[in-house]
Amino acid sequence: MLSLGPATKVYLLAGATDMRLGFEGLVALASGLLLEDPLTGHLFVFCNKHRTRLKVLFWDGSGLWVCAKRLEKGGFHWPQPVAQGASRKVLLTQAELTLLLAGIDLVATRQRAWHRVE
Repeated sequence: MLSLGPATKVYLLAGATDMRLGFEGLVALASGLLLEDPLTGHLFVFCNKHRTRLKVLFWDGSGLWVCAKRLEKGGFHWPQPVAQGASRKVLLTQAELTLLLAGIDLVATRQRAWHRVE
């Protein structure tokens, strides 16, 4: 079971990823391109070129999980690399990951400053 604590970070690899990659390939991307240790318990999220499939790599303390999602219609609003040679690492909050998985475009949304009116 995936359990995300408040200290769990979500790392996303901008741009396309080959979805044929398994455990070893995704671990290599997490450590090589994202420059993060995949055995930390953080989430690593990857998406294909057509933005219809994604994979999440997660270490639960005893082994690696690879979770996959395939959309039947539409596509994920996936960030593209900013510039050639720039870092492809994007750090998301858990709330932003939830919105991304629900199909909401993070760039087009704004976070409102909520306050209680008394």
